[in-house]
Amino acid sequence: MKRKLIFFISLLGVMGALLSAYLFSIPFKAEPPAFNPTQSPFKDTIYANGIIESDQSSGENINLNFEVTGVVNRIFIHEGDSVKKGDPLVAIDDTVQKNITDEQRQQAAAALGLLQELKAQPRPENLEVSKAQIEVNRANLKLAQDQYDKLKGSEDLMTGSVSKDVLDNALNAIHVASANLNLAQRQYDLIKAGAWSYDIQTQEKQYKALSAAAESSAALLRKFTLKAPNDGVVLMINVAEGSYVSGSGIYDTYTGSNLPAVVMGSKQENLGVRCYIDEILLNRLPARDHIHAEMAIRGTNTRIPLEFVRIQPYVSPKIQLSDQRQERVDVRVLPVIFRFANKPDRTLYPGQLVDIYIKEK
Repeated sequence: MKRKLIFFISLLGVMGALLSAYLFSIPFKAEPPAFNPTQSPFKDTIYANGIIESDQSSGENINLNFEVTGVVNRIFIHEGDSVKKGDPLVAIDDTVQKNITDEQRQQAAAALGLLQELKAQPRPENLEVSKAQIEVNRANLKLAQDQYDKLKGSEDLMTGSVSKDVLDNALNAIHVASANLNLAQRQYDLIKAGAWSYDIQTQEKQYKALSAAAESSAALLRKFTLKAPNDGVVLMINVAEGSYVSGSGIYDTYTGSNLPAVVMGSKQENLGVRCYIDEILLNRLPARDHIHAEMAIRGTNTRIPLEFVRIQPYVSPKIQLSDQRQERVDVRVLPVIFRFANKPDRTLYPGQLVDIYIKEK
């Protein structure tokens, strides 16, 4: 009985093995690829990695940073928005700077008012008061003179009728009244002459200095709002309300580097492509007037002809195209820039990696 059981189990194992061999020998039809692997469209070609960017006459995308430090309190735009030159993009808290600017403007306005007051001298009211003081002192002089003449006349008619002390006091009163009249006249002349030229010059310099300080503060205040340097499209916003920003950008916790507050590009009718030619292939690079290039979009079968724009004539160490870790290697490359028309039916964005094939026309 035991031998029969072993035989039966062995037979089942053999049959299972035969069935498995049959099933695994059946050919399965391979699934078609999602897209064809990238292939060169040219017989003799130069291959290079490329990255899509905004179409710029020079440089790459526009990285915008604040020139002052502070906390972001308002964001005026969204990623993908089209903006005009001078449009506000992001603002940081400017309360302190705004108060400083207002105070300096008020100081400049006060200095201007004092300068205008100096230039407007003499005031007619002051002249009228000074004239009245002259008339009062002239009347006092005449009164003192008349009093003295009476006393002197009495003394001349009858010697001893007026004591010498009274006569001397009357004469002194004439001298005092004459001095007061002279002082009033000089005071009138001083008022009539207006402000001293040196006082006006000093006040003018004070006003200019305060005005310059107010203008500097106003210029600094304008830097608290980041504005678009030209017409274009907002590609990336790396700040949020409450973020602390400085002149070096904003710290990115993911990459450990500083990112620009806002990245802008040109209008999206045209896009640029920056590719990096390995230095060992430079001898095969056609002349500028004979460069013909085509771009392959990764993950698709799309091929787009490119228009040559310029060569950045400086061979530099190759860096990772994402440019996130600033990784440098020994290979050196030459940047070559192309452009192409961005049609509505294409889903392409700046920062996208592409394959570039270059040949001679």
